[in-house]
Amino acid sequence: MKLRSPDSDSVVAMLDREECDRARLARDRRYDGHFFTGVRTTKIYCRPVCPVRPAQSRNVSFYPTAAAAQAAGFRPCLRCRPEVAPFSPAWKGSRATVHRAVRLIRAGALDRDGVDALAERLGIGPRHLDRLFAKHIGASPLQFAQANRLHKAKRLLDNTRLPMTEVAVRAGFSSLRRFNATFAEVYKRSPTEIRRVPFKAAALTRPCALGVPRKEKGPACAGPFP
Repeated sequence: MKLRSPDSDSVVAMLDREECDRARLARDRRYDGHFFTGVRTTKIYCRPVCPVRPAQSRNVSFYPTAAAAQAAGFRPCLRCRPEVAPFSPAWKGSRATVHRAVRLIRAGALDRDGVDALAERLGIGPRHLDRLFAKHIGASPLQFAQANRLHKAKRLLDNTRLPMTEVAVRAGFSSLRRFNATFAEVYKRSPTEIRRVPFKAAALTRPCALGVPRKEKGPACAGPFP
């Protein structure tokens, strides 16, 4: 696997396009969590193991993190659910400051305070923190925090029956209005509509006798919902 290299300064530059393309076409589970595929024709991003018919290679681009794909204008696939991908970024262990920042953000640091306060906790300036994230995550700290909140909320919608207000609070959104607006912006659907999706998607991904999801006809990597 050439997706990781301790000698590389930037995880964004580490992605080998040909290797990523082979992995997604083969739905190779070894690569799950190591990169995400943005489909330019649908503006959706997927995991390498997405069960939907793969898009043509000329129509895809690759990103090291879900936050980077989202920052580039793609929305999460409703079939392969990027929010449950293994968290195994290529930079992990190579930059202690970024690793600590990510842990703090996932614990809610940017839900309560701003980037300046986070940078101060890390002992660096906010501009330097932005540069580190751009280099190793492919997105800004605020973009990473937004993706983290969105993914946490999506997991709660899929796995619980908590009321929407409680989901918004637990995911770190400052208000129910912001929670609804983010889902409308990214998924083009309300949280209530998103909560209904798993039941529809489950019927469309019924496994065959060998336990492999059946191939569906339809637009490449667009999922069952446009």
